[in-house]
Amino acid sequence: MLPKFILFLLITSSVFSQQEISRFSLKEAVDFALQNNSISKNAARDVEIAKLQKWETTSTGLPQIKAAISYNNWLKQQISLIPAEFFGGSPGQFSEITFGTKQTMNGTVTISQKIFDGSYLVGLQAAKVYLEISENAKEKTEIELRKMVAYTYGNVLLSEENLKIVNSNITLLEKNVRDLTKVYENGLIEQESVQQLQLTLASLKSNQSYVKRLKTIAYQMFNNTLGLDLESSVELTNDLNQLIAMYTSLAPLESILEVENVVDYKIAFNDLKGKELLLKLEKSKALPTIDAFLNGSYSGNNNQFGFLDSSQNWFGASLFGVSMKIPVFSSFGRSASTKKARLNFEKSKSLLKETSEKIKLEISRARSEYEFAVEDLDIKKEALELSGNIAQKNEIKFFEGLTTSFDLSQAQRQLYTAQQDYLQSMLNILIKRIDLEALINPPLKN
Repeated sequence: MLPKFILFLLITSSVFSQQEISRFSLKEAVDFALQNNSISKNAARDVEIAKLQKWETTSTGLPQIKAAISYNNWLKQQISLIPAEFFGGSPGQFSEITFGTKQTMNGTVTISQKIFDGSYLVGLQAAKVYLEISENAKEKTEIELRKMVAYTYGNVLLSEENLKIVNSNITLLEKNVRDLTKVYENGLIEQESVQQLQLTLASLKSNQSYVKRLKTIAYQMFNNTLGLDLESSVELTNDLNQLIAMYTSLAPLESILEVENVVDYKIAFNDLKGKELLLKLEKSKALPTIDAFLNGSYSGNNNQFGFLDSSQNWFGASLFGVSMKIPVFSSFGRSASTKKARLNFEKSKSLLKETSEKIKLEISRARSEYEFAVEDLDIKKEALELSGNIAQKNEIKFFEGLTTSFDLSQAQRQLYTAQQDYLQSMLNILIKRIDLEALINPPLKN
């Protein structure tokens, strides 16, 4: 019995773990996505790579120390021919002689240091700009991710509210159909009146099925944006009305905006700095480079391997040197490269100015669209109230025999349309506000 009980516990535990629900407010969802979305993770990795690249570039201008050790063993020593007369022999004859020992060992340490290199100085600045580019790219990624989380969060809430409305409409219409069927069975109305409402009910049920599918997709898109499994169970703690209240009660973002703080401007400015550095790099190629080095070495010689013995003799040597390389003539290739870099730099300056004006225009447009969305919500709310009153009055008139089933059906359809328009206007406020905040990039409110 015990094994079966344990198995039951394991199965139960697995089921509960699979059904664990993650709960998110909008801000919590954004924070979670920034930590878990793969795109956000890679953007953070790019920043770390840029930091390492900066240090890698810096290190090339710092002292470099290299050590080397070599061991040579002549399996057969080279023979040299020396005139025999040096040793008292006859002129024209040669003696075979081998020089040195069969085995040698050398140890060398070399310290090198750049004294002046224009391209290195430019490289240091370029590494700093590269880091800024990576940081701005990360900021841009986070802004876009924040937008996507807010979009998908709003879509989930919209699908939930839409389904609630559809279910409520179906419940009410089913009651009307049942009541009207009884009236028809009593012979007080024609069958056509019942059928008219049944057609409306069928249309609503079809829409219900569609809304359920949209709800499933909305949750999957939300999970994917957060970096969760598509089928993960989540619960949103903000409702649509809360978000609308929050997004319409915040400051209207009328404060003076410094365009230089907008991430798109920063990206364009980094491009300008990069083009300027490329120009400096081409100019630096006409400058000399100066390097210094200090070399120290020890060498030992022996006919047998005795380099580890205390009796082994070692001979030291050291050398200091300075080298300078001067570019003299490049067949005007360097001049052409410099001119090309200068043109790209001037082009980038024009693009920066254009980007600045474009950002101002986009912010103005986004603010106008957001303000219109807020105004439109009030209009849609009023239209919804009017449609509700009309539908309610037509329902009363219909059961009193003062209007037709067709008029009732039309009033109901008008109400359903007004409900959808109102929900869409709520979502539109979220979208327009999110778009505006993405340009200005203020801190996200709870």
